[in-house]
Amino acid sequence: MNFNKKHIFIVITLVMIISMLFTVVAFADEAEETLPAVYSTAWALLPPIIAIALALITKEVYSSLFIGIAVGALLVANGNPVNALDTMINNGFIASLSDSWNVGILIFLVVLGIIVSIMNKAGGSKAYGEWAKKKIKTRRGAMGATFGLGCLIFIDDYFNCLTVGSVMKPVTDGHNISRAKLAYLIDATAAPICMIAPISSWAAAVSGVLEGYNGLELFIRAIPYNFYSLLTIVMILFIIFTDMDFGPMLKHEKNAKEKGDLFTTADRPFENAVPDASSDKGGVIDLVLPVIILIVCSIIGMIYTGGFFSGTSFVEAFAKSDASVGLPMGSLVSLILIFIWIVARKVLSFSDFMECITLGFNAMVPPILILTFAWTLSSMTGALGAAPYVAGLVEGSAAALKLLLPAIIFVVACFLAFATGTSWGTFGILIPIVVNLGGTISADMLIIGISACLAGAVCGDHCSPISDTTIMASSGAQCNHINHVSTQLPYALTVAGVSFVTYIIAGFVQNVMVLPIGIVLMIGTLVVVQKIYKAKAEA
Repeated sequence: MNFNKKHIFIVITLVMIISMLFTVVAFADEAEETLPAVYSTAWALLPPIIAIALALITKEVYSSLFIGIAVGALLVANGNPVNALDTMINNGFIASLSDSWNVGILIFLVVLGIIVSIMNKAGGSKAYGEWAKKKIKTRRGAMGATFGLGCLIFIDDYFNCLTVGSVMKPVTDGHNISRAKLAYLIDATAAPICMIAPISSWAAAVSGVLEGYNGLELFIRAIPYNFYSLLTIVMILFIIFTDMDFGPMLKHEKNAKEKGDLFTTADRPFENAVPDASSDKGGVIDLVLPVIILIVCSIIGMIYTGGFFSGTSFVEAFAKSDASVGLPMGSLVSLILIFIWIVARKVLSFSDFMECITLGFNAMVPPILILTFAWTLSSMTGALGAAPYVAGLVEGSAAALKLLLPAIIFVVACFLAFATGTSWGTFGILIPIVVNLGGTISADMLIIGISACLAGAVCGDHCSPISDTTIMASSGAQCNHINHVSTQLPYALTVAGVSFVTYIIAGFVQNVMVLPIGIVLMIGTLVVVQKIYKAKAEA
């Protein structure tokens, strides 16, 4: 194997890091078996930082995640390699795959893959693509339709990512929109949209951690201050109407426009993912109706878990719903109804329909693997006490910098979500801390602080290669995962920078009218970026 300077640098860096780990744990108190020696210190953030850095450098996600997990297990086991292996297997992979929430999401993921495979094989995707090409005649229209569909499917981010990808991929492909751009449009209309939708699995999750308050009411009041989510929408609209791109995305889009190359890089594992053979009997209805059935059944499944059919109101049922149970239930019922619809009309034979089960499962193996690794890495980070360490940073800064508190909360939430790959876990940790500050800050500042926490959680989740929603967006667009992360990162960081400035202003103004200021700042920043890249192109 040929090693270039980059490979040698990575190997040397890893050896140095592992040596440092053993140095840190060498003096650990052996009598202390309950907690790692580095518990709730800055070392707790080292495993995800290593994994993320290696993924961005090497462009290889599986080995990067595994190395991060291995480093985390060594830290948890205080440097004992035998205990580290036991920790990695039992407290890591097995615990992640036996967690009821994770299993529910995996079931939903597999069933969704099967349904997408059925729509492809039945000819629904092909028919819809041909219809859409006649109706949607421009790149701007294709991107706008993708954005619009993403906004309409606001129930759940997982559902959003996979559904929007399967429906819009034929359309964006037909207009030479790169898979990286499609993945960005999907990701940017998943969590950000769910976070400002009062009826969604995200609203339910936030309401569940707001103890002592009317969770849904606070969630709604926080929406105008959720600058990252709202400014992400502004950015998408600006990009669609101006056809502007920058950073690595510019190269992907240029290749797609000029060469018809939707992938750019040599690694394109999903290039031939769509089955070649599809039924000639299928029509647009064979894509539209399954999607409608899936949406309706998913909503019914979620409100069922919230007690709607036991007398609970619709809104309260959504607030109490369990997405890990409701979504698998809804998708399985959808699969049965779609089976009846497709087979009864003889669009597909029984054997062809059953073949889609294998095809759908196989298509979901890459995201399942990445999710499993990401969940295991998150378990290692949790065992090292990353949450209490970051929580301590927030509490320590609250008293001294009250007016800057929203901006501080936003940055801390961004970093925690980026390192752990979970926005739900991030606001689950930080929101109770913000709520406990309610007696020392004004009511308006409390709302702004909560919204800053939510916005930061979405931002960090949006940027992180180990985030489940980022993984789902890559899968939905059938895009190389690292390509999606590297092209999305400059866009997300641009919105994050403007959001940070807006939260500084909000800390002093404490009025909802700060949102228009943020929108003006966002548009102004994008105009400046557009002029810079235009000048470079003309030079």
